Amino acid sequence: MRVVYVIDEPTRKGFAYGTLEGHPESGEESWVIDQTDDGSVWLTVRAFSRPANWKWRLVSPFLRAQQNKFTQRYLRVLVGD
Repeated sequence: MRVVYVIDEPTRKGFAYGTLEGHPESGEESWVIDQTDDGSVWLTVRAFSRPANWKWRLVSPFLRAQQNKFTQRYLRVLVGD
C-alpha cells in the first residue's frame, strides 16, 4: 500500500492509500474525519477496487467477502462493541 493523499485541515483530517503492483486488487481506500460546526464528528470511509487481473477475478467473491469482514470489524471497533 502507498499513501496517495493526506488531508490536514483544522476540522478535517484523513488519508487515502492505494494498492501497489502485485496486490490481488487494484484500488484505493480513504479515511476522513470531519468535525462539524455543531461539534459532532463524522468518519467517512470510501473504497473502490477491482481484481488486478483475470486470475484474481476467479477468487473475486472470496476477496470481496474478506473486505466486508474487515469493514465490519472496523465498524465494531468504532462503535465500541
